[in-house]
Formats: sequence, C-alpha cells, structure tokens
Amino acid sequence: MERSEMFSEISSFKNGKDAIDELYNSSENIDAIPDIILLDINMPIMDGWEFMDELGVIKPKFNADIVVYIVSSSIAIEDKNKSKSHENILGYLSKPVTLDDLILIASRD
Repeated sequence: MERSEMFSEISSFKNGKDAIDELYNSSENIDAIPDIILLDINMPIMDGWEFMDELGVIKPKFNADIVVYIVSSSIAIEDKNKSKSHENILGYLSKPVTLDDLILIASRD
C-alpha cells in the first residue's frame, strides 16, 4: 500500500481489538476515522467477523462513511458468502493484494 502512493495515511494493526479500540478513540475526531478498511478475517484476539460486529455497533456514532474490504487467504465459500451479508463490506479480495486491487479500491473512494 505504501509503495502504491495512492493513500494519504495508512495504519496497521496486529489484531482486531487494537483496530476497534483505535476507532473508539477516534470517534471524536472525524479526520482520524478511516475511509477504507482492509480487514483480514483471521486475526488473533478479535477476528474480522467480531470486528465487523463491533463496527456495526459504533459506526452510527461516526459522521463518516467507512468502506470495508475483506482481505483474506481463505478460499472458503462460507467466508465469501458471509462477507456479502454485511452491508458495510464492499468487497472480498484474496491475498496477496495486487496493485490492480488497490487501484480498484482507490477508484471507488
């Protein structure tokens, strides 16, 4: 993502809990809320699906539109179908994410 130079700011978290905690902390500062989240469903402590549940709870507090893309090495059809059931998930990308994937994501923003 950094090499693509398409995104002004990039934050990375090792697990879903750290990411959701950062969103809670950013809820008062609209500029700190991300426009796009690339979410791995297989994370420790809080996985991607648990993250999406929490995001659904706190998203109404934000006056911002947050777009989520699942980025996963999982090829399980259940995961792809589950991603379609979340209104906040715009797409499902397989790892590794390519430059073409990033161009597609950036163009939808």
